This record gives sequence, C-alpha cells and structure tokens, in this order.
Amino acid sequence: MINRKFRLLFCIYIVAFSFTACNNSKKNISKSSEITFTKEGTLQLKKASNDSVIKTLDIEIADDEYQTQTGLMYRNSMKESQGMLFIFPNEISRSFYMKNTRIPLDIIYISADSTIVSFQKNAKPFDETSLPSNAPAKYVLEINAGLSDAWNIEIGDKIKF
Repeated sequence: MINRKFRLLFCIYIVAFSFTACNNSKKNISKSSEITFTKEGTLQLKKASNDSVIKTLDIEIADDEYQTQTGLMYRNSMKESQGMLFIFPNEISRSFYMKNTRIPLDIIYISADSTIVSFQKNAKPFDETSLPSNAPAKYVLEINAGLSDAWNIEIGDKIKF
C-alpha cells in the first residue's frame, strides 16, 4: 500500500515538473532568442506601365501554416532590402494583423497573376485590428513601413520572384 502511494506521488511529481520545465523553456526562448532573417529567394517589384524594376528584395518565404501564422512576429528589425512573402494555396480575400509584431510594416496584397491589388500601409506594432485586402490575394508581401510610398508602389504594379 505504501509502495503504491509512493509510486503515485512520484508520477504526479514527474508530470508536474515536466509541465513546469516545458512552460519555462518556451518563455525563455520567445523572450531571449532573436529570430534572424533567412534569405530564401529574391523578389522584384515592377512598374506595370513599363515593366521597369522598382526594387529588388531578399525575401523570406512563409508557405506553410506555422510560417503564415507567425510571419514577422518577435523580430526586432528588418533591413530595407528585405521582406517576407506569404504564399497561399488559393486566391481569396485575406486579412492580417500585427499581434506580437514589433516592426511597423506595409502589407501588400497580390493576386494570383502577381498584380498588386491592395495595401495596408504603416501597420502599427502589436495592433490586433484586422487589416483586410480590398481584393482577393494569393500572395502577401510585408516590407518596412513607409517603403511603399518611398518607392512609389501602386495598385497594378507587379511582383516577380
């Protein structure tokens, strides 16, 4: 009887310790680890009127559920020559938000034929307000806030990656 109680208490202790250890390690990772940019390709922004290159960016690609849900969360900075391209399996109306995102962003919605269809400019860090597209989009490009205007990117311009 005593041996059985001891085993039960020991098992409870191990389970409780495991949960505490897991929770603490997750908190330490998200607070202390810097997520760095990983170049996975290049993308050109092109003028629709004459096909000239506006800008060439190094891109990190988000193309699975975890990556598209996480995006640029927990990042402290991104260079002007960098962006994140979200690739979705279909073209529908999309909506993003800035939960846990520390960097102000311009969010560019892009159709399946690579045409820019909508913007959400100067999205504010940590804001959980829905930032919808104005038209169906298959791709979404996130760049530093203000660059859409600085580079004179317009609806109808294209991307190539």
